[in-house]
Amino acid sequence: MKALSILGCGSGAGKSWITAALGAWLHAQGVRVAPFKAQNMSNNAWVTLDGGEIGRAQAVQAEACGLTPVVEMNPILLKPSGAQGSQVIVLGQATGHCPALDYYRRFDELWHVVREVLDGWRERCDVLLLEGAGSPVELNLLQRDLVNLRPCHYLDGRWVFVGDIDRGGIFAQLVGAWSLFTAADRARSLGAIINRFRGDLALFEAPQRWLDPHAPGFQILGTLPFNPQLRPEEEDGLATIDEDIGEGEVMAWVRFPHVSNLTDCQPWWSDTGVATRWVSSPRDLRDARVIILPGTKNTLADLAWLRQTGLADGIIAAAQRGVLVIGVCGGFQMLGTALHDELGVAGDVGSVRGLGLLPAETHFAASKVVRQVSAVCDYEDWTAYEIHMGLTHATGLVEDLQTVIDDGGSRPEGMRLGNVWGTYLHGWFESAALRQKIAAAAGLRAHTAHAVSWAQQRRDLYAAMGEYLATSVNLEPIKRYLGL
Repeated sequence: MKALSILGCGSGAGKSWITAALGAWLHAQGVRVAPFKAQNMSNNAWVTLDGGEIGRAQAVQAEACGLTPVVEMNPILLKPSGAQGSQVIVLGQATGHCPALDYYRRFDELWHVVREVLDGWRERCDVLLLEGAGSPVELNLLQRDLVNLRPCHYLDGRWVFVGDIDRGGIFAQLVGAWSLFTAADRARSLGAIINRFRGDLALFEAPQRWLDPHAPGFQILGTLPFNPQLRPEEEDGLATIDEDIGEGEVMAWVRFPHVSNLTDCQPWWSDTGVATRWVSSPRDLRDARVIILPGTKNTLADLAWLRQTGLADGIIAAAQRGVLVIGVCGGFQMLGTALHDELGVAGDVGSVRGLGLLPAETHFAASKVVRQVSAVCDYEDWTAYEIHMGLTHATGLVEDLQTVIDDGGSRPEGMRLGNVWGTYLHGWFESAALRQKIAAAAGLRAHTAHAVSWAQQRRDLYAAMGEYLATSVNLEPIKRYLGL
């Protein structure tokens, strides 16, 4: 097995994109390739078939590589939850909340987990793509960094560096990082990719001649122009430019301070006749035909934020005038009459009243529900998943929202009371039939669902990303190292 690390100038440089695109290209060449990120910090999670949690970016990369996501692709996931630090997920399972200082005290234990997982990949693939996190040369973090150079060293791998020209200072990024790498680590370099170039490439001819005097031996593999049509997902949710997508009647998504799984909105982007808008003020709800309360990593704190901003009153008023209101996961919990979290397992400790739009109460417990299900709508079924700490029970008359199928068989899921719907399912909107049903219920008269399924759209996207990378960047040093 060959190991190739995708390192970068910092967070948000495009490492996840490059990893997915390279994985898709290698998969198309017939290479057994798999993604790996030792430690991820994100509230954007995916549920594996065996009920484990990993970063959604690694699930996307797995799809690009033609694989089913497994927990070994992201053995450690940190889910920030506010004052308590982060929930620590190890090999897919929650191990409790942990402040940063206590987490670093577990370094030896966690590196042992990572090392064992790396050993397990040796016979499972030909190439392991190791995505880094932040910068690999943060001097104050090097001794406790288990995600960047340490896995590369352990597997005697090579690395590619991703610089982000869009944020400016590309030569400072490249020269600064090169100067901080040790001589031994420079010897592992296969080169750098200049990412997210906007404008005329003729104005950025031959960047190597400018780099050579300051970073001799650091090869630029190519400059990758930004292509807005080739963006699968941001690792931590959505990019700023995705706040408003589409044209038509408005579907307002509430941007909680601790929002999670923001990418639930993406299947709507390829439809016509609907505009998805992320909102944080009650005035943004005035023209909304649908309001979505998405998932959150701290339900009680974000419910308090709804009240502080006036959004709670705005949502209640909109529901009373007939606007379709849908709560997903934590958003579903908020729709009820009361939420009880005596142990603080979902964030902050306490019992609070909900929005009162559904006759239901939520009780949080230490156990966490993490599972994949098959959702069913109008004879169409698709894979969705649950990740939540609480259980919600009806205290009055409601309709079941839908039917799902899991290991226990067929069962009802979610609640509906008129124009207020609640579900625990992420990935719920990936069904075209369901999106059409929601549009009809909301009166989105101009809405038309995309003719190609969301799953096929993703497969086509990964293939296009791989081709775009291969035609824009010199992959010869990578191919030589991999023996292709």
